[in-house]
Amino acid sequence: MKLTGTVAASVIQGFNSLQQLPFQCNFSFTANIFPSFISEKNMILRINPDNPQIRLIKTVVELLNNGGIIAYPTDTTYGIGCSIFNKRGIERIYLLKQREKKKPFSFICSDISEVSRYAKVSNYAFKILKRYLPGPYTFVLTASNVVPDLLVTKQKTVGIRIPSNKICLEIVQQLGHPIITTSANISGEEPIGDPEKVERDLGKKLDMVIDGGVLSADVSSVVSLIDDVPALLRKGVGDVGWCQ
Repeated sequence: MKLTGTVAASVIQGFNSLQQLPFQCNFSFTANIFPSFISEKNMILRINPDNPQIRLIKTVVELLNNGGIIAYPTDTTYGIGCSIFNKRGIERIYLLKQREKKKPFSFICSDISEVSRYAKVSNYAFKILKRYLPGPYTFVLTASNVVPDLLVTKQKTVGIRIPSNKICLEIVQQLGHPIITTSANISGEEPIGDPEKVERDLGKKLDMVIDGGVLSADVSSVVSLIDDVPALLRKGVGDVGWCQ
């Protein structure tokens, strides 16, 4: 079932109002938000990539706050995510991707100030982040004690992104903390850049697909900044000549 952003927001608002009535209504909800007649198929929510509608962003945030997992656009391809504090959601994403749990997920921050809350940012790292972000990079930094253990490697590091995409950055900003980021695909398969294909292939295991237009199947470049020594871990989109 596909609903446009306006209709989707209206449906959710209407059913939230029903929950406030002084008598019991026997409706079932998916992720504590969606009525049962929507739960059979994933909802596609279309958001303007150039000027994201705040009312629709808040619909996404409400879902995330209620334990949902989403597919969303980045500056490379579509990602899958949930709140970094949603342990069950993270476990669902591991199952969806068929990914080994010894490989922690990266996450998206809204800005460099938020990065400094979840990772140790040296003066050198700050200069690099300021120069290349927002952009198609995942930077590996030493984790702070705020990061959930599920997202920290054995080396006590984390991968952090600030994509150049207004939709996902607005989601994180309105949510108030980072979201998981991992490409929308089964591990080992090509990432999916078309939201319609994301729904077809993965929709039954997601609570929402955010349609921000058709993207590429590219991935971010992964660069370690541990000990202030830049090291290219994966070549993807973006200039990496400075770290090779």
